[in-house]
Amino acid sequence: MADQATRTVERALALLASVCDRGGSNLADTARECELAPSTALRLLRTLESTGFVRKDESGTYRPGSRIIQLGAQALSDESLVDLAGPAMDELATETGESVYLSVVGHAATAVYIKIVEGTHSVRHASWVGRTVPLDVSAAGHALRGKVSEDGYVIVERGVETDVTAIACPVYSQSRIVAAMSLVIPSYRLNADQTTQYGRLLIAAAADVSARLSSPTEANPPEGSR
Repeated sequence: MADQATRTVERALALLASVCDRGGSNLADTARECELAPSTALRLLRTLESTGFVRKDESGTYRPGSRIIQLGAQALSDESLVDLAGPAMDELATETGESVYLSVVGHAATAVYIKIVEGTHSVRHASWVGRTVPLDVSAAGHALRGKVSEDGYVIVERGVETDVTAIACPVYSQSRIVAAMSLVIPSYRLNADQTTQYGRLLIAAAADVSARLSSPTEANPPEGSR
């Protein structure tokens, strides 16, 4: 009985991890990835849905539910990275009016959003905290890998969402990239001059967080990575 209960928990956790890693998945794909019969996967997903760990949208796609996002946010709330980034993110959102995200490397070549300060515009990017995006097509992913321009930031238009532009730059602890800070902006609201201005403001905000995370002698990122 104990072994059966353990297998059930392991299967449920595998399904939950699959949904979270993908950001959303249908029954067939999730069952296949976890090597479960569709009937078994459906039974466990319904249990996860009833407890708020996943939700099912109108298309039949399972997505991370409010409970898992809430628990993730609670787990991160005491982390120094989230706490230290708060003031700089607040100031950046006030200066630009746009939504500011903090992200770290997740599983399976993804970046996971761990904090947001929403912008002040009526049309703005809503919270994706707890969601993942691919490292290779997202601005946050490029920043986490150190793939930025000579100016110190990266711009990606339509990388994850249509009609959305993201600007991101790395956050350092001493010489190591530990996070990415990004602005996520509706593309129609952004012009070349604003992009440059926002990039500079973003660099300043990320540098402030990097300084707080680093020792006094190594507060700034290494020469050539700016």
